[in-house]
Amino acid sequence: MSLQLSYPGVYVQEVPSGVRTITGVATSITAFVGRTARGRSDSPITITSYADFEREFGGLWKESTLGFAVRDFYLNGGSTAIVVRLYRAEDGVGAKPGKSVFTVGGSLQLRAATDGAWGNALRGRVDHTTRPHDTALGETTTSLFNLYIRDDTTGAIEGHRNVVVAPADHPRLVTKVLENESRLATVAAPGGARPAVSGDTVDLGKTVWDDNTAPTNAKPSGGGLSSDGLAITAAEFTGTGLETAKKGLFSLENADLFNLLVIPPYKSDGTLDTTIVTAANTMCERRRAVQLVDALPTWDEVGDVTTAFAGGFATALGTDSKNAALLFPRLRQPNPLKDDQVETFAAGGAVAGVIARTDSQRGVWKAPAGLEATLAGVPQLAVPLTDGEIGQLNPLGVNCLRAMPGAGRVVWGSRTMQGADRLASEWKYLPVRRTALFLEESLFRGTHWVVFEPNDEPLWAQIRLNVGTFMNNLFRLGAFQGTTPREAYFVKCDKETTTQADIDLGVVNIHVGFAPLKPAEFVVIRLQQMSGQSEV
Repeated sequence: MSLQLSYPGVYVQEVPSGVRTITGVATSITAFVGRTARGRSDSPITITSYADFEREFGGLWKESTLGFAVRDFYLNGGSTAIVVRLYRAEDGVGAKPGKSVFTVGGSLQLRAATDGAWGNALRGRVDHTTRPHDTALGETTTSLFNLYIRDDTTGAIEGHRNVVVAPADHPRLVTKVLENESRLATVAAPGGARPAVSGDTVDLGKTVWDDNTAPTNAKPSGGGLSSDGLAITAAEFTGTGLETAKKGLFSLENADLFNLLVIPPYKSDGTLDTTIVTAANTMCERRRAVQLVDALPTWDEVGDVTTAFAGGFATALGTDSKNAALLFPRLRQPNPLKDDQVETFAAGGAVAGVIARTDSQRGVWKAPAGLEATLAGVPQLAVPLTDGEIGQLNPLGVNCLRAMPGAGRVVWGSRTMQGADRLASEWKYLPVRRTALFLEESLFRGTHWVVFEPNDEPLWAQIRLNVGTFMNNLFRLGAFQGTTPREAYFVKCDKETTTQADIDLGVVNIHVGFAPLKPAEFVVIRLQQMSGQSEV
């Protein structure tokens, strides 16, 4: 913008440099969808540790394998995860409610914050030791009270002081306070008056939070006891109306970014419906993510896998997409909920953790496989594999897990489900596909500033500068093949890519190419015996 010169003197003008830094997106945010013991349903919740999962979702649970998958993810180097809890309420005569309900102080009815039998362990207490009442806020001498809520399972206690049940516009209205501040309960019915004080007379050796002869707290009972619900089905993932409402699997539409998707088996036979895998992969292709697909529990030998490949993985598993990777075999691990008896678990969570660890140490362009790709917390594999057996599966695009002497259990394959040799796909290798998705998402987010800018050479020059700088930084990190930038990538945005017809339509075309790094799957060592040489 030109200066308005009105008086003799010196004018200072700041000139924009045209530099708009493009930042690479995260590459290993892993989404998990399934059943948990507690937590908000149909909401993508971000966690950064297994401790977060325990606090928010209750940790390991015998009714679901999702907790084991999240545990394995963090054991193997995972960092950020998004968890979507699904809940299926009981139905029919005598069905228990999803959320526990109990009445505190004779009038204030509370409801557990989320569905599940965990809410049956809630207790509440009331006292009237508050600040002086304030008539300017509509308070009386019988308005204020303190509410305490305890979770017997975790021992967590919430204190909400100086709250009221009326008037409705009071800044400490108990309904609003619990809605905004409590992780344990909400108000089901506030009642017409301040709740009564809870008793303080405790039995020998007990506290006010225990069951005393004279009740000192309130807890759910009878019809207020809740249920963990029924085993989930495909309807909880992709049922009618869920996509429009962004619930079930489609809750992930409310997540800003995820790169990997793991759906642990939810059926009693250790599988999940192929329709769910298909729907999940459709979402992955739209959201530029990769789905980790577990082998079927009935695949006990290599012949089971080759037979499934002959009939089509899409038929047996629900997908054969370039945005999916197949893992075989499953894992054999002790189950701490069953006296450490060894059981079979899906490998998706553990492999997602290996991928996250590899990304942080080497980059998304490094194949998450090899001797460094060890599987922590995995003492056995469901099917031991030999070199010859892996030689049958690798050409089919199956990522094998195997035991290596000295290294333990490792990931020994890095192909997509389009990685079968006979398909000759350009997206054969998982690191190549994930690098492309990383570039797409980073450039998509980093070029929004271009929209509505004047579509001419000055804009094109800025685009070449900013995209080129981003690609060059990746080249220097070793993301591309080639010894020079010219060999490794190109960025083109000029009058050849954007014609006058494109300009008239409001279109600017940016062409970006890169030379991908492909993993060395086969190492050939040629050994030759030298014949003796006679001296002359």
